[in-house]
Amino acid sequence: MYSVDENDKVIELSPIPQCSVGAPLPVVLSDEHRLLLAYLIEPTDPGWDGTTVRIVTPNSEEPVALVEFDRHYAHMFGPPNDEAFRGHPLAARGLHAYAAFQVEHSSWIRQLERMNSIHPRHKPESFKRFKHYVFAFHDSTFECIAEGLRVKEYEGPLEAVLEEMKKRLWQNRIVGGNQSAL
Repeated sequence: MYSVDENDKVIELSPIPQCSVGAPLPVVLSDEHRLLLAYLIEPTDPGWDGTTVRIVTPNSEEPVALVEFDRHYAHMFGPPNDEAFRGHPLAARGLHAYAAFQVEHSSWIRQLERMNSIHPRHKPESFKRFKHYVFAFHDSTFECIAEGLRVKEYEGPLEAVLEEMKKRLWQNRIVGGNQSAL
């Protein structure tokens, strides 16, 4: 985790689909070139009275959001969950569970820039293009540094979107070099 200072400003991203508040089942798939995040979207059933519980699985026919990050630099996935969210360093700035955010003037980006400053060809200005994103789910939090993001909604199930994620991860990839069996 990172420490924040007075410069970090949390802004909720309203066009991002609302994650399920019960079981968003977030999935992260990444390599050095692509980063994808999928999660179940909160259904909008106008007839729901709030007294029933739905059990969902990756096979459930629930709407899914697929987020693809542009030129990602770093990411974290894990705590805090919704019950411990007040312990997140940005909680006092408006960060809360079940939503997506961008952090302007991010301490984490500034920390990464300082860490990279020992590189012989370090260019501090190259870090200005990055944005800090936070997706706060029920049981976990996902954070990412990237140049941007794109979101697409699917009808589901999540299991089918996982197949789409694998295709996107490996599309247009050229793998070279020697391979050896271990």
